[in-house]
Amino acid sequence: MSHPPFSPTQARAARLRIGLIPEQVVASMAQLGVRRPPEAVLAWEAGTVTPSEAELFALADALWCPVPVLMALQPRSLREHRLARQVTAERLALRIGMDVHDYARAENDHQWRGTDRQTLLLADALGIEAEELLRIIGRAGELDGLLRQAVEGRWKQYTAPLARLVGAPERRVAQALRTLHQEYAGFNERYMGHLVARSDHARLKEIATERARWLHALSDRFLHLAGPDTRP
Repeated sequence: MSHPPFSPTQARAARLRIGLIPEQVVASMAQLGVRRPPEAVLAWEAGTVTPSEAELFALADALWCPVPVLMALQPRSLREHRLARQVTAERLALRIGMDVHDYARAENDHQWRGTDRQTLLLADALGIEAEELLRIIGRAGELDGLLRQAVEGRWKQYTAPLARLVGAPERRVAQALRTLHQEYAGFNERYMGHLVARSDHARLKEIATERARWLHALSDRFLHLAGPDTRP
């Protein structure tokens, strides 16, 4: 699973606000079972390393700071609502009676296939209405679908629909789509270039894996490029 959203600026501000040095922060984190050196705190604040979910939860507790503040966003996606509640995917899946792999797939694919009972339990665990939960999942799925079509085809025709969907100016959305389309084309050019050159299978597989990873994070990449107020 990818690293959670994280704001180095907010993390540093939260630490300075309560007057702790990195050594004190990691000491508090160690009491929560997460042992890291002081250099880790400095790396997170510098933005050179992003904390894992476990590290984010422990850091938030050590800094007496809500997780959404450290993520610098209002939770809107299923994963972000879970992170805001400081609960792991495994614990949440157990709580709602769902296989952890099925739950993880729901977060990753933005498609909810749980039963009515699981839906109600999940909404309760996250502190949101069931209707809002379904809206979150559905909107994220629509976003993924439109973005995939945009990068694989003529991106300009998707500018207006995506701008309406995420509530961002068309100019900013167009810039984001242009960048994403170029990045996706770059993967294809590299793959075809190595294919024509008859590169070894391992190199082709490496490029294909990079492209798959990029596509998996496509929505997050788009929302980052389109602006800070566009998360579904």
